[in-house]
Amino acid sequence: MSGQDEKPFDIPKRLVWQAWKRVAVNGGAPGADGVTIEDFKADLGDNLYKIWNRMSSGTYFPPPVRAVEIPKSSGGTRILGVPTVGDRVAQTVAAMALEPRAEYIFHDDSYGYRRNRGALDAVGTCRKRCWERAWVIDLDIRKFLNPWSHCSFVHCGGQNSPSWTAGGSIRRPFLRPVRTWTARSRPSLTRCMMVCRETP
Repeated sequence: MSGQDEKPFDIPKRLVWQAWKRVAVNGGAPGADGVTIEDFKADLGDNLYKIWNRMSSGTYFPPPVRAVEIPKSSGGTRILGVPTVGDRVAQTVAAMALEPRAEYIFHDDSYGYRRNRGALDAVGTCRKRCWERAWVIDLDIRKFLNPWSHCSFVHCGGQNSPSWTAGGSIRRPFLRPVRTWTARSRPSLTRCMMVCRETP
């Protein structure tokens, strides 16, 4: 386990292995490095060790995401950032460590990105309450996702998060470059405060 190597952050190697199994089952497209699930699996031991070593040392920095334009039903497109396979493993490690500690502090009406909850559950609750209340509050959550809206949580980490996620693994994914391709097919990096990514 991580303690035997005297790393500053205690991340069990078994947790990284379990995270990889989830990522492998979910599949997904390759990120900016072009590495597929099969490519990653070809050197699995070394790839997982690098992730564990960097996260437990506090030196893990997520690589750029691949920007993909997704058409919107209302017209236009939105940018989806596709992380690399290795970064999806690192994200899953952080999520698996945070979920048990953070789940109980969520509001009962929180449905986004929670296990065994989804949009249809939220719609069902709304429909039920429409028959119970004569008023409704309508608001746009876009501003809730601005960088400053999560800085207080990101920088302090919260008492419910392990120390190794509080300092780096939460904040860094929100402050990463996004890789795009121009008409000349030359990749370019653009600094980006926040990008939408695939959820592990």
